[in-house]
Amino acid sequence: MSGVAGQIVDRDFFARDPLELAPDLLGKLLVGPCGRGRIVEVEAYRGEEDPASHAFRGPTPRNRVMFGPAGHLYVYRSYGMHWCANVVASHPDRAGAVLIRALQPVGPIDEMSRRRPAARRPEDLANGPGKLCAALGITGDHDGLDLLSPDAGVRLADDGVEPPTSPTTGPRVGISVAADRPWRFSLPASRFRSRPVPVP
Repeated sequence: MSGVAGQIVDRDFFARDPLELAPDLLGKLLVGPCGRGRIVEVEAYRGEEDPASHAFRGPTPRNRVMFGPAGHLYVYRSYGMHWCANVVASHPDRAGAVLIRALQPVGPIDEMSRRRPAARRPEDLANGPGKLCAALGITGDHDGLDLLSPDAGVRLADDGVEPPTSPTTGPRVGISVAADRPWRFSLPASRFRSRPVPVP
């Protein structure tokens, strides 16, 4: 999709701790080959000090993008089935990434629905990492893509919606280690989140 207004092209926006970048991604637009949506839920993953991170044991052919420049897309397949999209954060010598967990669909809704026939409601089109990649057409072919490139097939855009001053936080989903860290951030009360945040 071309002609994305407000594409984020400042590398410094991404080159910081994933815990700082994650809440600032809320409200931004993720634009893929087949649609776009507003980010409503993310998870932060640090590098070798985070046992839940793919970067915990150092660089491998699979996670090499996490150790590269910030502002690139890290795409991996989960459980051999679903693509998941992450924004690389931090600096080249310190790995980190932010997983995009859920979007509020912006459009084109017809095309996103065609790609997600199991979704019965708009809320279900992109309320999970694998779902949003399917709806937007993001695949492993986009792994390593520079989100700042003017002709990138996947981009992040800022249309002026401010991130929340007090995002909802909670534990990350689907991990068995470091599960108590409140590194999942979401727009408060958004019905497009992948799942509600537990009340302490």
